[in-house]
Amino acid sequence: MNKPLPPAIPADLLQRFIAIVGERYAITQAAEQTAYLVELRGLYHAHTPLVLRPGSVAEVAAILKLASETGTPIVPQGGNTGLVGAQVPRDAGGEIVLSLKRLDKIREIDASSNTMTCEAGVVLQTAQEAAAGIDRLFPLSLGSEGSCTIGGNLSSNAGGVGALAYGIARDLVMGLEVVLADGRVLHGLNKLKKDNTGYDLKNLFVGAEGTLGVITAAVLKLFPRPRATAVAFVGLKSPHEALKLLTLARQRAGSGVTTFELMPRIGLEFVLRHMAGTRDPLAAPHAWYVITELSTTDEGVAGALEDILGAAFEQDIIEDAALAGSLEQGKAFMHLRLALSEVQGHEGGSIKDDVSVPVAQVPDFIAEASAVAMKLIPGSRPVPFGHLGDGNIHFNVSQPVGADKAAFLARWKEVNAAVHEIVHKYHGSISAEHGIGQLKRELLPGVKDPVALDLMRAIKATLDPKGILNPGKVL
Repeated sequence: MNKPLPPAIPADLLQRFIAIVGERYAITQAAEQTAYLVELRGLYHAHTPLVLRPGSVAEVAAILKLASETGTPIVPQGGNTGLVGAQVPRDAGGEIVLSLKRLDKIREIDASSNTMTCEAGVVLQTAQEAAAGIDRLFPLSLGSEGSCTIGGNLSSNAGGVGALAYGIARDLVMGLEVVLADGRVLHGLNKLKKDNTGYDLKNLFVGAEGTLGVITAAVLKLFPRPRATAVAFVGLKSPHEALKLLTLARQRAGSGVTTFELMPRIGLEFVLRHMAGTRDPLAAPHAWYVITELSTTDEGVAGALEDILGAAFEQDIIEDAALAGSLEQGKAFMHLRLALSEVQGHEGGSIKDDVSVPVAQVPDFIAEASAVAMKLIPGSRPVPFGHLGDGNIHFNVSQPVGADKAAFLARWKEVNAAVHEIVHKYHGSISAEHGIGQLKRELLPGVKDPVALDLMRAIKATLDPKGILNPGKVL
């Protein structure tokens, strides 16, 4: 059951919070708060009496110390690009938004240790560019990388297109600085690969969606920058063939397969229809597509990808393929996949879901879930796409052409519930990389091991005994 929403915050208490950051960095006018209160999909339109924009860890600590003393709910926020409503307050007006955007310094880049220490408000693309500046790679890559922040990436345990080779956000962090609910600062900016001095506390906060503490800085892992990459856009009959291609690519290139993305023809048509400057890389349409990238620290990667595609042709796995002739063309191929999330809105209502199943079950899952969605809503248009290499599929369903958008979206939970039954059948997860937030909070008890839930509640009660950190999210 949802806990009662908090009462309005007294005016004198609001002034005490404002005094910590100064009037300039406290937003009280509703018109100026919109960017912090409406999440990307428009599912949540919240209210708050105050948005605080601290500029230092000391200010974050002072805010949480006062919040703890007064029982004031705090909602931490990064770039406000989350997709499950974790970063916006509940619609009551009694929760303060804590924006970390001003904590935007890269404190250190250590080429010898292959690490970079970033504050929570550093934009992901900025971190990528800083790594490239010392001939290193920070491999986390998302469609929203131009606006999402490192703190938000870690709090949501973001995945992205590089997860196949490099892992998700949790795999890319070595140490954290975290402000706890009572205002104490956990100084854990560790660059050590080996530190066997007790519990690994950082993983409590990565993926916790701001419910256990506020991440203010992180030590991130860097990797050797690939000397050569090759990207191909491949047409094939079905996800079953895509899985065969993935197996073949891994057999021949191993960890050199750094991206393997799947999308259906309807998704490509959406992009071509609504995204200016795009074109179909292949001469004829195909039912499904794969965008794959090979990366190495040596030359010759294009030849390796050509060999893989040649073998796939011989084995009747693929129907056609285009190999990028330049870095720019490779980016254009990948853009066709990354633009898919954005363009679906131009086709009317889109019921979205983020799930994962074992890689070997992805083709069967897509077939079953698509059939169920179309049976529930005749004429609906399933648009499943995503990270085939790690089993993460964004199972989205666009409304029937000409249908009433509001009536279609009203069936969101019904469609998701039917899809989740199939996810459960394949021992998958109802949230692969977007988190739980508000959107899937009520579903968690039905899919999570009861003992695991008890442990999560115990950890929450220990680190946030007054329940002030992002209430109504996750648990």
